[in-house]
Amino acid sequence: MWCLVPSKFALITNECLFMKRIFQTIILLNILLVFGVQCTFFQKEKEIPFWENPATLDLDDIVKRGYIRAIVDNSSTSYYIYRGRRMGYEFELLRNLASHLGVRLHLIVKSDIEDAFILLNKGQADIIAMNLEQSEIRKQYANFTFPIGEMSTVLVQRKTGPRVSRIQELHEKTVHIPTGAIYKSQLCALHQDSTLYFNVVEMREGREELIAKVLNKEIDYTVADKDLAMVNNTYYDDLDISVEISEKSPVGWAVRTNAPDLELAINEWVTKRTKSGYLATLYSKYFLNSKNSYYRTNSAFSSLGGNRISEYDEIIKKAAETLGWDWRLLASLVYKESAFDPEATSYAGASGLLQLMPVTLERFGVEDANDPYQSLLGGVNFLRYLDKFWRERIPESNERIKFILASYNIGHGHVEDAWRLTLKYGKNPQYWENVSHFLKLKTDPEYYRDPVVKSGYAKGHVAVNYVDDILILYNSYRVLVEP
Repeated sequence: MWCLVPSKFALITNECLFMKRIFQTIILLNILLVFGVQCTFFQKEKEIPFWENPATLDLDDIVKRGYIRAIVDNSSTSYYIYRGRRMGYEFELLRNLASHLGVRLHLIVKSDIEDAFILLNKGQADIIAMNLEQSEIRKQYANFTFPIGEMSTVLVQRKTGPRVSRIQELHEKTVHIPTGAIYKSQLCALHQDSTLYFNVVEMREGREELIAKVLNKEIDYTVADKDLAMVNNTYYDDLDISVEISEKSPVGWAVRTNAPDLELAINEWVTKRTKSGYLATLYSKYFLNSKNSYYRTNSAFSSLGGNRISEYDEIIKKAAETLGWDWRLLASLVYKESAFDPEATSYAGASGLLQLMPVTLERFGVEDANDPYQSLLGGVNFLRYLDKFWRERIPESNERIKFILASYNIGHGHVEDAWRLTLKYGKNPQYWENVSHFLKLKTDPEYYRDPVVKSGYAKGHVAVNYVDDILILYNSYRVLVEP
């Protein structure tokens, strides 16, 4: 077997070590050839000891910050959008974990596992939530949680292509795998047959992108987790996943080596959720109920199947143009307000796609609140009014959007009160981070009775969370749905 082995994680500290590494590599290649295995290093070694000094950031820092950042893969099982909602096995697990820790969840989508480890150690992420097997080299980069589940891997090929029925038939063929995946070491371990030689080529694409390349006849073979391969096998008749590469082994998530409190908290959560049956139930939802999974991921209103968010995308796009907004931001607001239900009505009497109150409907000329176009037009006119209201005080457009969203939720009078309090206490009122702090304080008599406050008491934390929810959803739409 001829394995093209990546060396992105190799560390060369000086010229002597470099020469030693070359000598060791030559010896290793000769030894492997005796067993019928040839591992050739094609990629240039990089001097990036990213794991030696990981960012200092543990559970207390995350709780104080108020959110946890997790890296996930954009796949039909991990994380995607369906009818405006965020879904996926890892997404639901992480959402439950974040709730358990009492923080919000921020997601980062990455297909490249090597990049994920780098982001983790730089402190730009807190968890890698992928199916990660422990290996000696990976233990340098991160600590691993208790197992979230088990994983086996299979060869993915076309039934109508140059199909193989056993590993030995891969002789002189090429298998493409994602960069940094455990599949590389699994393939290089298959050296039982001394006459077996095949290429293993790493690519920057993710697992499902490589499966798509197999289907499109761009490549003949790839390797994938069996669970993911089984889900894809329900979508595509021409896939063959019958050849096993590895048996089941435990898989978990990765955290920084210097974050013991976070690791302990996740392990406690895993133990509780395993005992309660939550993990098994969620696994069944995404992996055993293949028919429902097929409908969700192949729907026209799925980020995977149709690159659409809702049936109202076209009118949302037109309305967003009049605001100068990314249409996916406006779609995030619509989902937050009504979940794209034009007949939605709140307990307070708000109705329509953008949940307008009767006084707002009348003010902006909306005759039928349940008419999607009218409701959207009325809501956009209200947003334009709020944009004009804040434009001089908040000239930076991205910051102004936060003020507009909060005003849409709680009323611009309350947000203006917080703006005045921010100014009074010597903070810069052009930044939402400062103003939101005082908006949350409007439940405290010391602040809502302040002479600069005109609108009185308000549950400002609700509006702050509202803004966060929309921006988090918008970030998901922006990553998963094309403009």
